[in-house]
Amino acid sequence: MVKEQGRTRRGFGRIEKLASGRYRAGYTGPDGRLYRGPVTFGARDDAIAWLSARRAEIEMEVWAPDAAARGAARRAAPTLRAYGDLWLETRKTRGRELRPTTRQQYRMLLDKFIYPTFGDERIDRISADDVNKWYDALAPGRETIRAQAYSLLRTIFTSAATERPRAFIPYNPAHIRGAGNAKRVHKVRPASLQELEKIVGELPPRYQLMALLAAWCAMRFGELAELRRCDIDLRTKQVKIRRAVVRADGQMIVGLPKTDAGIRDVAIPPHLLPLVSAHLKDYTGAGKDALLFSAAADHDAHMAPSTLYKVYYPARKAAGREDLRWHDLRHTGAVLAAQTGATLAELMGRLGHFTPGAAMRYQHAAADRDTEIARRLSALVAE
Repeated sequence: MVKEQGRTRRGFGRIEKLASGRYRAGYTGPDGRLYRGPVTFGARDDAIAWLSARRAEIEMEVWAPDAAARGAARRAAPTLRAYGDLWLETRKTRGRELRPTTRQQYRMLLDKFIYPTFGDERIDRISADDVNKWYDALAPGRETIRAQAYSLLRTIFTSAATERPRAFIPYNPAHIRGAGNAKRVHKVRPASLQELEKIVGELPPRYQLMALLAAWCAMRFGELAELRRCDIDLRTKQVKIRRAVVRADGQMIVGLPKTDAGIRDVAIPPHLLPLVSAHLKDYTGAGKDALLFSAAADHDAHMAPSTLYKVYYPARKAAGREDLRWHDLRHTGAVLAAQTGATLAELMGRLGHFTPGAAMRYQHAAADRDTEIARRLSALVAE
């Protein structure tokens, strides 16, 4: 990038800072003519984004000289509400339909945090300044909600700016650095083996295997609640995870696991096998599709999370671990696996993670645990 008397020459296009403090962008089209942006931009990032969109049009061979000459390559823009509702209806992630719980969460964020400010605004009239002011006043003290709402709005704008054959907006006005990330508020402290044993012992017998599989096989609640007799292979000593159930809009919906990597076979630790056999005998129906962990009143119905919490909360209190969420049992199992020396790839396979980032957290936790072990070894010498 080369600066030249107030202008910045780039690999593609050029950006000029005007006396007003705003930025003007321009580029040379495939026909050799100079084209400028339809408006000046309040921030350099906006000008860069506009140039990036024009470059993408040229590379994808959808650039139109007549539209470029008019300074706009888009249709009459809808309101954000109209575009957002259509976006949510047709949205997919990695080629898969959105999970019901994800769609429900997006709908809540739109209706409660985004539409009250931008719902009736034309999407092409929402500026970066508008987004910045909205974000500054958004959900004070609720950092996770702020990050989720901003990230959703940014993603919708990205779609509107890159939609083909023509985009509704020339650039994405949401570009606050780091606004889509939230610091993890709940720092998980894995259960010790003694605490896990106490929790399991305090649970009614029909729930004990569920807690053990959550920990030792690092399974999610939705995966456990959808387990059926046919998913337990005692010959290979594996649990086959093929489906999961989620609760959305008051209904239990069966679908695929959280990610493609969530479809997996997990080896059952040998010390659990007798307990698995006993549970199949005492608490599971005879049919191959019988649920392992069904609702108490209906063996053909899925267990509701609230039913589990009624027995889990007293059990964790008895173990002195009221901070330990049910999902933290999965974290506990992941750390235990990491402590055995499991590689990153092995952890990803066992946990059903699509990317290495989450699995790496458990390796770090195991390393922290090793530091504590070393400290205790030194304490033995001192004693």
